[in-house]
Amino acid sequence: MWLDTPVFREDLERFAAQEQIPWQRLQGKTLLLTGGTGLIGSTLASGLLYADRVRGLGLTVVMLVRDAARAERQFAAQLRYSDRLLLAEGTVERLPELAMPIDYVVHGASPTASSYFVEHPVETISAAVGGTANLLAMAKDKGAEGFVYLSSMEMYGTIRTEAPLAEGDVGYLDPLVVRNCYPESKRLCEALCAAYASEYGLNARSVRLAQTFGPGVAANDKRVFAEFARCAMHRQDIVLQTEGKSKHCYVYAMDAAAAILTVLLKGQAGCSYNAANPTTYSSIREMGEMVARELANGEISVKIAATEESRRKYPADHFLNLDPGALESLGWQPTVGLAEMFRRMIAAMRTQ
Repeated sequence: MWLDTPVFREDLERFAAQEQIPWQRLQGKTLLLTGGTGLIGSTLASGLLYADRVRGLGLTVVMLVRDAARAERQFAAQLRYSDRLLLAEGTVERLPELAMPIDYVVHGASPTASSYFVEHPVETISAAVGGTANLLAMAKDKGAEGFVYLSSMEMYGTIRTEAPLAEGDVGYLDPLVVRNCYPESKRLCEALCAAYASEYGLNARSVRLAQTFGPGVAANDKRVFAEFARCAMHRQDIVLQTEGKSKHCYVYAMDAAAAILTVLLKGQAGCSYNAANPTTYSSIREMGEMVARELANGEISVKIAATEESRRKYPADHFLNLDPGALESLGWQPTVGLAEMFRRMIAAMRTQ
């Protein structure tokens, strides 16, 4: 299992050793996590439980899950070495009754597949906006010390420049394009966080994550980075369903977990923070060519097979060169570059 791989054990050790994170603020606290069965959530949960063990934090992680039995199987390894993980069955749309105090909330529950956004735009919007409103109201009622919403680089919309983007450099989104239900929802959820901070004094903020991957990506994941990894592993040509011209940054999964915790504990209420590794900025095609060259030793190539139907499932060509300067001012730094992200992801995939 990927949790038992050397690369992930190393990730856990590095995460728990980060001194810019004010770990003492988690002492004896309870943190509610949504989206914990996804890549980012499970990476963060694993990191927190490991840090709790080695630092003696007395931190309890309550994970909201749709299917507790399935989550128990997924987190069997964590449950073996920690009794600080509690599973609460429910959804963000219908929150269960949580009798315990909730000191912090990390809200990461969200669909991630482009095909789902196109086929289920109503559900995408309803889950995002309704679920975030429910969690913010709960955090307010519980007197939570901090709330962080996991937003996305897609909320920037159409950007015509490759200049680094600070958090205020937001571009245009056409609300009538069905696939834009996802980034429009992200924008409104960020607005809800800012509204709760302004009106109720809730210590809520957002982190805008670049596309994130690393150990824990499922071997059958449909996203482009997973497809590229499979192609490298099986020595198959990379076939793009677009022209591959869009350019943006990426961030390693455990770096993303550290960014989330940094924003949760040190970020300013009502603000958003970019989490990205600027050294990874590249087009989809350039990334594919790098994988073919460095991960498959030049034994495969990149081909274009774009059709009008395939293009509909993906955002229009865009440039998202996220500037993480605001987050770096809080002490966070990305540590893993693009090629190493693929190497570590592939190493974990081979164990599945």
